[in-house]
Order: sequence, then structure tokens, then C-alpha cells
Amino acid sequence: MKVLIVNKFLHPNGGSETYIFEVGKQLQKMGHQVEYFGMEHEGRVVSNRLDCYTGNMDFHTGKLQKLLYPFRILYSTEAAKKIRKVLDDFRPDVVHVNNFNFQLTPSILYAIRKYEKQTGRTVRIVYTAHDSQLVCPNHLMQRPSGELCQECLGQKQWNCTKHKCIHNSRVKSLLGSVEAKIYQHNHAYRMFDTVICPSHFLEEVLKTNPDLDGKTVTMHNFLNRQEIPETEKKKYVLYFGRYSEEKGVKTLLDVCRKLPQIPFVFAGKGPLEDEVTALPNVENRGFLSGKELYQTIAEASFVVFPSECYENCPFSVMEAQLYKTPVIASKIGGIPELLQDGKTGELFPVGDSSALQKRIEELWKDSKRLQTYMVNCEKVSFMSAETYCEKLLQIYGGKWDRNRKV
Repeated sequence: MKVLIVNKFLHPNGGSETYIFEVGKQLQKMGHQVEYFGMEHEGRVVSNRLDCYTGNMDFHTGKLQKLLYPFRILYSTEAAKKIRKVLDDFRPDVVHVNNFNFQLTPSILYAIRKYEKQTGRTVRIVYTAHDSQLVCPNHLMQRPSGELCQECLGQKQWNCTKHKCIHNSRVKSLLGSVEAKIYQHNHAYRMFDTVICPSHFLEEVLKTNPDLDGKTVTMHNFLNRQEIPETEKKKYVLYFGRYSEEKGVKTLLDVCRKLPQIPFVFAGKGPLEDEVTALPNVENRGFLSGKELYQTIAEASFVVFPSECYENCPFSVMEAQLYKTPVIASKIGGIPELLQDGKTGELFPVGDSSALQKRIEELWKDSKRLQTYMVNCEKVSFMSAETYCEKLLQIYGGKWDRNRKV
């Protein structure tokens, strides 16, 4: 099978790129042909045979870019022309779209369907949704104040302008609302054959868009366990991830101050780094990755994941359990789908520092309960990249039963 993967960034830029590059590698291992299309960049790590990509567009710099911004986020003539060249050369069976809004735009979807019509070839378009972009103009369902919001669901995207949800800017929010309304009017997202959602939570959110009716399927993310040396548990509570408010770090730091007898380890980076470093019972190890990170997870007594935004399928919650470490996490978004409350960890009401403090303090003191959670974590398993791609190939072939859940 020939698979063209479309992602605006063709260099390592975040979790969504890690996901799609791993999918591509696994498909190639399984004997399928894979090429990529997106923006050119000096750090590009994947390619297509024509070496045909769009220019690298950064809307945060340059007066000309800012002037053209309203037009280029709606339709990219360059992206449409260049993806057509790749389609004519590669002749894919499937186009797997990952992140595409703003830089590539739905112009690529129109180009694919036009190619299909003009050549008589059947090309399935599969999209992996990493956020709520298809129903929420700022894609976070969260206002600049941090308040959670679902007012745009049900095609009520003018609420984005009302609340200045994009960068707290009325102009940018208006552009976001207009963009959403144009795609709604043109039924752009109806061109997807299947939309893969990494959580049941996100699937239910996206189903509020009638153009996605009958097209969504939930597939939790895959995760391959890396081998690390056998290790014993150490006496510390771990947080790893971005040091920012939406991740609940301010709430967690408030709890750390109230529990000076408990040692915490933080691994990551972000705007709240100074506050993290300032606390005497917090060891800031900075950004960790690979085996160093997995060793830190495996040695922790338990992990805290206090996110205050709509998480979809956070790897942190999955990785902790995979390395036999229980998790205390906020009850929000797709997190409850990954954690067995009272078996592999515990959930607490989002943003409730008193509840979080109680959960941490009680679990720290209750070695028997903690041991039970650890044993249960050993039984937890998540899909490997190979199993995930086997299911993905069923979707590519249009053979997926939408009533089945993964």
C-alpha cells in the first residue's frame, strides 16, 4: 500500500510529530511505501521523492507575513499545487493527514479530491485528530483566563470572538471564527473518510460537528516500552511534563508547599521553572528524555499528573503505569480512560488543591495501598506501534467496524 503522510512540520516539533513519524516507520517495516508532504525546514527528517514541499511559514515574524495572515490561513494555493505534484508522482492509496491547519489549510483536501476525480483513482483520506481544532477555533476549549469552555461546540464558533479565545486578541479570534464558519459552509471536513480520535472524550467532542457524522473512531495512542535496568523504588513523588498553568503545575506547587515532609522531583521545563526551583522540597531535574526519563519514572513512588486542560491521551499517564508506577491524576478529558481509579492510581477533581493534597498525603503514608497499585500497574498494557498500525491498515482499507472500540 502507498501512504502519503501529510503534516505541516516535517521535523521533530512535538508529540504529534513523534506519533506520525513512528507510524511512518512502522508502516515501512511492514512493507508499505511511505512518503511525506508538508513545509520545508532545515531540520526536516522525512521526505518525498520529488523533494516538493511548501515554504516554511511562520506567522509570528515579519510584517508581510502578518499582512497576508488572514488569507493564507484560509486557503494555501502553494500547498494545493505542490501536493498535486506529489500525488501525480506517488499515486498514493491513502493520504494520512496529521496537523494541517493554518499553514497547509484544507486546500490540500480539495486538491486530493480533485486529483481523485480527474484521475479516476480512489484515495482515502484519514485524519488523526490531536485536539479539538475541527470544532473549536482555538483548538484547546479553554479561554485565555484558563477557564474551560465548550461554547463553540454545536457550530457556535462566534463565541471564540466573543471571548477573545485566540491569544486574547479580538482580531485573531475573529479570524478563527471566520475560518471555522467558511469550512463549515464549504463542508471541508466532510472530505475525510475517517477521523481517528485518541480518546472517547475527543470523539464525543468532534461528533458535535455534523460533517463528521459516522466518520469518527477511537484508537488510543500506542506506546512501546523501552528496556531499562531493573531498579528499586525510591522515596519521591514525581511530576514530569511542561511547567505551565494549564498543566496544573501552580496547583501542584501549592500542594508541595503544604507537604514539606514529602520530597518531590520535577522533570521538564516551562514558564514556571523559577517557582519550581524555589521550593526546598522540590528537586528540579530539568528536561529529561529516553532512558534517563524512564529510569526516573520507574524509581518514583508515584506520579502526579494534575492537568487542568482537556487532555486527550497523555503519554505521561500511560508511561508511568507502563513502568509500574501508580498515578494520581485530574479527572478531565481522556485521562480517566487510561487510569483505573482505585487500582492503578487515583483521580481527583480538576484544580482542587485540597483534594490533591489529601490524595498525595494518604498514598504517601499507605505503603500497602501503594504496593497494590504497583502490582496492578504490572498488568497494564497499551498497544504497540505494530498492533496500532495493523488496525490502522484496516481503516486505510475501509474495513474498520465503527462499532468496535480500541
